[in-house]
Amino acid sequence: MKNNKLIGFHIPAKYGLSNTVLIANKLKIKVFSLFITSTSLFSKYLNIKEINKFRDNCKKYHYSSDQILVHSSYLINLGHPTINGINKSRYLFFNELYKCEQLGLKLINFHLGNHLHKINITTSLIRIAKSINLALDKFNNIILIMENSAGQGSSIGSNFEHLSNIISMINNKNRIGVCLDTCHAFAAGYDLSNNYCKVFDEFNNIIGLKYLKAIHLNDSKNKCNSRIDRHASLGQGMIGNKMFKWIMLNNELNKIPIIIETPKENWINEINWLNNLIY
Repeated sequence: MKNNKLIGFHIPAKYGLSNTVLIANKLKIKVFSLFITSTSLFSKYLNIKEINKFRDNCKKYHYSSDQILVHSSYLINLGHPTINGINKSRYLFFNELYKCEQLGLKLINFHLGNHLHKINITTSLIRIAKSINLALDKFNNIILIMENSAGQGSSIGSNFEHLSNIISMINNKNRIGVCLDTCHAFAAGYDLSNNYCKVFDEFNNIIGLKYLKAIHLNDSKNKCNSRIDRHASLGQGMIGNKMFKWIMLNNELNKIPIIIETPKENWINEINWLNNLIY
């Protein structure tokens, strides 16, 4: 059976921005993700030489903007309860979107943030939606992809209703989507080990499969509904093998980036394991 999945890996920042393209090409993966911002809130500029080198490598090795998923900084909290906090988060977010434009990229997935037990969830969802609308108004070519959370602490986005509510408030729905992290969903109480078909049906009914723009394909070190975000290598965690095989066989998931974010950079073995599931 032919594998038409767009499977790749998150390539760590330690390898350097332009080198991510070289690594992706060497490993012969169709898609990949990367960070473009350091941990500093004030990392404002990318090096021009590095920008040009990245773009040249993309052109040389035939990676388009549809094949590269930027992962936003964990410092971003677009639903922050304080004015100062949300202004800082929006500054960093807009800065990342500007960098995406510099690099010729358009897909960026981001965590929604936390209400920090200082405002209610509804207020935080409204703030997130406003942040997204501001970003879409400011940057014309970017597609914003929300990532579901594991439900730890006061994080937003652990259930599909949060994501659906935000989408309902977005002015330009053609430029919004969801990245479903399988470890996060499992940790948040969606039983992907046994009821993966039901979970994806629920996603479709509440959010809509048309909004599924990417998948973070990860196993989980902890039990379902643990609310603990700890990725495990594929097939070696609590989710097990069945869901991964089902995803590989599901033709509805052929056209979206599927990114592996598992420990120890065991990239080749994991993609070979996935391919072997369908033969």
